Amino acid sequence: MWRAGVHNMLRKCCHEDADRIYQIINEAAKAYEGAIPDDCYHQPYMPADELRREMARVVFYGWEADGELVGVMGLETIIDTTLIRHAYVLPQWQKQGIASRLLEHLKGLTETPQLLVGTWADATWALDFYQRRGFRFLPDKDRLLETYWDIPRRQIETSVVLGLEMEGDIRRHWGTSQGYDGTLDY
Repeated sequence: MWRAGVHNMLRKCCHEDADRIYQIINEAAKAYEGAIPDDCYHQPYMPADELRREMARVVFYGWEADGELVGVMGLETIIDTTLIRHAYVLPQWQKQGIASRLLEHLKGLTETPQLLVGTWADATWALDFYQRRGFRFLPDKDRLLETYWDIPRRQIETSVVLGLEMEGDIRRHWGTSQGYDGTLDY
């Protein structure tokens, strides 16, 4: 699942990680080239100023291997819903369970009845990833994207929303009231 002999850690990211998060997102987002509409793809995929704005409202968690951040996934709660935001793993670290571990961790932190993710309709690898983990396509994607995301009309037209209903005690792992700092060693 991950490289033997490497110390792995899942942790909450901080503002000092912004440069590394920028690198991870923009390197991993190169997979979109040729997959999403040409008028929606650009490099950098997420400019540094946009990332700073996102970091002001999205809590990022990262996967560290031997002290190097190699994958990130954000969590944003809006009203009665939690969003998965900006899920990226460096290409050379993909297919090792990093995104799965990040997602499971964020599911455990979710305190709302539903967890949503928006992604490009043509990013089939992302759609497959979330569907294999129980997420289902939601029919009212335009309304959801307009309500919970701040994205251009063209992105709404070319995106989908998948959702997961959170079952039972939605604070089942580590609620913030227990003082959990977001760090796990593996």
